[in-house]
Amino acid sequence: MQPAISVAKLSKTYETGFEALKDIDLEIRHGEIFALLGPNGAGKTTLINIICGIVKPGEGRVLADGHDIVSDYRAARSLIGLVPQELTTDAFETVWATVSFSRGLFGKPKNPAYIEKILKDLSLWEKKDSKIMTLSGGMKRRVMIAKALSHEPRILFLDEPSAGVDVELRRDMWEVVRRLRDSGVTIILTTHYIEEAEEMADRVGVINRGQLVLVEEKSVLMRKLGRKELTLQLQQPVDRVPESLSSFSLQLSEDGGELTYVYDTQGERTGITRLFKALEEEGIRFRDLVTTQSSLEEIFVNLVSRRQ
Repeated sequence: MQPAISVAKLSKTYETGFEALKDIDLEIRHGEIFALLGPNGAGKTTLINIICGIVKPGEGRVLADGHDIVSDYRAARSLIGLVPQELTTDAFETVWATVSFSRGLFGKPKNPAYIEKILKDLSLWEKKDSKIMTLSGGMKRRVMIAKALSHEPRILFLDEPSAGVDVELRRDMWEVVRRLRDSGVTIILTTHYIEEAEEMADRVGVINRGQLVLVEEKSVLMRKLGRKELTLQLQQPVDRVPESLSSFSLQLSEDGGELTYVYDTQGERTGITRLFKALEEEGIRFRDLVTTQSSLEEIFVNLVSRRQ
């Protein structure tokens, strides 16, 4: 099966000479949630705007479900819904009217039952007759999602979907996104909330200074680049780490009561087994242990800082 989105050798340089994208290659699968991460100015929005037909590409080719976004733009654009960062709705329109109008822009026939379903799914049904200007920021964000879904796209771009949304509404929105994915919609999101990507994404792409640094399954990324710490609370304090344990990355607490073992997740099982055996041979016993693992945010920060 061809990918939902295929990007090949895509570059973009603006008239000012700023090179926003450099030789991007990317394939996004049908029915996945793909999180695109990167610092401000990394090229996330430029990439999305090119795929969605808002910005002209420089060099390279982009296909949406096999349709070229330039030569076959009508077919490509009909497949795509976009929720931009900015809340750009007509303040004096009602929720029902603005979502229905968006559907009409794509030449779709009226379908009140479908509009009703979208509004109910997004918890907007009770607000259907309310004017946009009376809504909270979180509700306006939901209206933007409803507008993007109005023409029944199979590919949905969410550019900072949780911006300005409180924690409760953010989690509600995550549930909406999951339901869309489960219905077969491909979701591509950019976010500054790393927890959002960690919570929802199937795969993660990191972009920095216009270049795609990596694309990886989220679970694989955290396993390959993550770091774990095992803290052992000792039965009896020790003065120093024995020489026989020098091959391990061990840190002794100031009071000598805790040993912390830092290791990557790839060598997890063999490393811990060897450590426990070595501790037993030294007569060092522990009464409790605690493990912690790197978050996706820590991995992202390390990746970006390495390439500054």
